[in-house]
Amino acid sequence: MTTRREFLRQSGLIVAASGFSWPALAQGDSVVAETTYGRVRGVEVNGIKVFKGIPYGASTTGKNRFMPPVAPAKWSGVRDALTYGSSAPQSEPGARRATSAIAVAAAGLPAESEDCLVLNVWTPAVHDNRKRPVMFWCHGGGFATGSGSSPVTEGLNLARRGDVVVVTVNHRLNVLGFTSLEEAGGPEFASSGDVGMMDIVAALRWVHDNIGEFGGDPNTVMIFGQSGGGRKVATLLAMPSAKGLFHRAVIESGATLRLVEADQGTRVARELMTTLGIPKERVRDLQSVPIDRLMSAYFEVVRKMNVDQMTQGFSPLVDGMVVPKHPFHPTASPISSDVPVMLGSTRTELTSSAQEADFSLTDATMRTRIRQLLGNHADEAIRVYQKVNPGASASDIYFLIASDYRYSGPVTKIAERRAALGKSPVYLYYFRWETPVDGGRLKSPHTIEIPFAFDNVKAATRLTGGGPEAMALADKVSDTWIAFAKTGNPNQPKMPRWTAFNATDRPTMVFNTDSRVVNDPIKEQRLMIWKALGYDS
Repeated sequence: MTTRREFLRQSGLIVAASGFSWPALAQGDSVVAETTYGRVRGVEVNGIKVFKGIPYGASTTGKNRFMPPVAPAKWSGVRDALTYGSSAPQSEPGARRATSAIAVAAAGLPAESEDCLVLNVWTPAVHDNRKRPVMFWCHGGGFATGSGSSPVTEGLNLARRGDVVVVTVNHRLNVLGFTSLEEAGGPEFASSGDVGMMDIVAALRWVHDNIGEFGGDPNTVMIFGQSGGGRKVATLLAMPSAKGLFHRAVIESGATLRLVEADQGTRVARELMTTLGIPKERVRDLQSVPIDRLMSAYFEVVRKMNVDQMTQGFSPLVDGMVVPKHPFHPTASPISSDVPVMLGSTRTELTSSAQEADFSLTDATMRTRIRQLLGNHADEAIRVYQKVNPGASASDIYFLIASDYRYSGPVTKIAERRAALGKSPVYLYYFRWETPVDGGRLKSPHTIEIPFAFDNVKAATRLTGGGPEAMALADKVSDTWIAFAKTGNPNQPKMPRWTAFNATDRPTMVFNTDSRVVNDPIKEQRLMIWKALGYDS
């Protein structure tokens, strides 16, 4: 299997590079909308008004690097919002042409720049005094890669289908968004370890202040995201500054119970400064280091320290201020406890990053890998999974155990802890539909639910197959996401009745060709994985 970091990098690109291609779109007249910073010009595409690359913050270069986001300068006249803005810096200099540039080009993403605080809007109408629900998308790629400009998250179909406003956002990532410099820089740099999340909050404030002009309701905002995007949603649920800026939350395969501890963030920042040859008393020099040099040092530190960018650095940290406590450890954060939450995982998350050999493991190799993952719990876990999945191959058993360990186990614990707050409903799902692509061996990979939620399966054929079965499921899944955005309840006529989660019955919507609600559908596997993870049962 690939390394954890490589898996996260690939998962940020897989759907964007999954053969996504729009049919020819009829473009109509340009359309102008007013924002608090100036007027923007978009274009009508098949009845939907599209605005791309709208700035919600100033450039983060120079004195703004590692600092909380600041408002963009106001402009006069009408600013074109016809093309996507820059993606956040995320590629390794020198490796860019060999690998990253190819991946980004394949994904259809724009160039990288520190001037990346931009968002995109798809809406059925502007300044019509309507109050449509707003679906605010946080992109995946861990906290290290990705972009809100991925073609597979184009909001055209969703806006048209649901009469909703869709917003996607870019923000600072990796070393630029999550380097804890308070030890070196004092109060001035106190929030530097969380500025990437503060960017997202600034975008939500932009939505609150401006979305009415774009036909949206600032009091009906749903944040949703997959993988790293789901982790961002989980983090927003624990941030006081985000409270009241969103009213529903969807966590798709975003298994974040804990963030980086402050002392670990400090250790990683020290190593970054050492690598750059910058002493503690000259911390401000970091703001003028050329971006290529800074990115190279960041990649060097990640390799040297073997940093898992979910829990060990260059991702959000619990600083006691911007993020007072972990999102779901040891209990769910009470901040935004009134917000309904929908969350889930897929059955075989890790098939998305598998190599060819991973699909033909021997029994001995499978057992070695599971021992490396679960230690003393490995043999028991294999027995449980083989019993529940009779006839499964060694590779299947590996993928099921590893996927539950990384995703379904933590996600089901999040559901339990969030529901225990007793303040708002929680809806748990398990995405079991299997894609027919690649001979069906990918089964239900990481990212698979994205094109279904966005009603984009026909275009993302290399991920979904784009056939009638996928189209029929997308019709139901996208309407479910839309229903949740509108009401905070995912129930809608095309699906069976979905009851809110409780820790006794654990009702779970199992998405498949024949979707249904099942109480605790992977109970034996869940209990086994929770035991290996050290959770209470």
